[in-house]
Amino acid sequence: MPRIILFVLNPLYIHYINTNDFAKFSNLYALISFVNIVLSFGFETAYFRFSAEKDNEKKTFNTSFWFMALLSALFLVSVLIFNQPIANYFGYEKNPEYIKWFAWIAFLDNLAVIPFAWLRFKGMPIKYTAVRILQSLFQTLVVVALFLWIPTEFSQKLGMKEKVSFPFFSNLMGSLLGAVLLSPIIFKVQLQFVKDLFFRMLKYAFPVMIAGLAFMVNENYALAIQMHHIPDSDAGAYGGTYKLAVLMTLFVTAYRMGIEPFFFKQMQSENAKNTYANVAEYFALFSSVVALGIITNISWLKLLFIPNKTYWIALDIIPIIVIANLFFGIYYNFSTWYKVTDKTHFGTIISWIGAGITIALNLLFLSKYGFMVSAWVKFSSYFLMMVLSYWLGQKYYPIDYKIKKMSFFIILLIVFSYITVEVFEYNFWLSNLLFIIYTTVLLYSEKKFILSKIKK
Repeated sequence: MPRIILFVLNPLYIHYINTNDFAKFSNLYALISFVNIVLSFGFETAYFRFSAEKDNEKKTFNTSFWFMALLSALFLVSVLIFNQPIANYFGYEKNPEYIKWFAWIAFLDNLAVIPFAWLRFKGMPIKYTAVRILQSLFQTLVVVALFLWIPTEFSQKLGMKEKVSFPFFSNLMGSLLGAVLLSPIIFKVQLQFVKDLFFRMLKYAFPVMIAGLAFMVNENYALAIQMHHIPDSDAGAYGGTYKLAVLMTLFVTAYRMGIEPFFFKQMQSENAKNTYANVAEYFALFSSVVALGIITNISWLKLLFIPNKTYWIALDIIPIIVIANLFFGIYYNFSTWYKVTDKTHFGTIISWIGAGITIALNLLFLSKYGFMVSAWVKFSSYFLMMVLSYWLGQKYYPIDYKIKKMSFFIILLIVFSYITVEVFEYNFWLSNLLFIIYTTVLLYSEKKFILSKIKK
């Protein structure tokens, strides 16, 4: 829900920010995503893993928080000291305040990682969501006020020289509010740092962090480099249209946030493997329906979320990226094996194989063939990662996934998506007829599961 609130702001940004400036928006958020991965250092996943051990939760909580607080503080101080040189290096010599704001955002967001993880581990989704939604609503209020109500002269006095800076400043305000709202949990932190536990966590978390960097390469590398390889207008159109494809990312992210602590809590169960197999099957079912629902409704979603027609040159990336994100969600299910067996280095290897493909193919073909390359590269990278994780998992921690059924879901999704784009050309009625047929077929294939839940 918080991510949807922020997603709804995209039409406002697209309306007031031209494609050239939107390229800056995409570029900066892509860069900060890499910083956040390094600063979090994989300790969110490590917190879940080691808190699951008996009588270990408090020690893990305290040790994790102090490590991340120190690392984030060192980063913040370094950026504030070398603000202008860093801005010069990344091409923002005229706007060094952007770098400063994003340093504060990264500091505040990473200070909140372990408190948020604490809420998830303790099974407090209402409190977790309340903080997230309040953050998002406050951020929304600030950015809307800056665009529509606050005089330009006043915003300029606060250091906002261009309209593209409004989302950055509002993000900073939202991050600050988040730290304030989480302060009751932060105050639970004790002056405790368990060295032996820390080194165990570090050994576990480092490969997770490296894998996280690889994920960000797959997710944001194209957004970070497009300004240097294709016209700014094309890069901005890609970045703005990409936001619509993020609807699928929202679904996958919501799933990941709920399922990660669940996976670790199940790992000692006798039926753990059967549970993992069932969860993967049901994820593939529901996410496939969501994916096709997005693709078959692009005809009106574009009017609602991409009101500026100059962005529509990039519409065809949406089906490709939506299905790519589906592959990533299935990969996330298949990756359970190396997390519960403490073989996280395999996750690093798989992720960097995908990242290597992303880097190489974008550098080779982006300048020549344009932004469609980035979409197809993401599709290929996540598909390969999904296949590799399944193959290695069957070797080291075999799980009886319903591969034939899941493959059927995906293949039919790809066929219907192709018909929607190439044959029906996003026609609302014909495309949604396909969506109804697809949903009916999938629900029929899972009729035993659905009937059992209805009876309960």
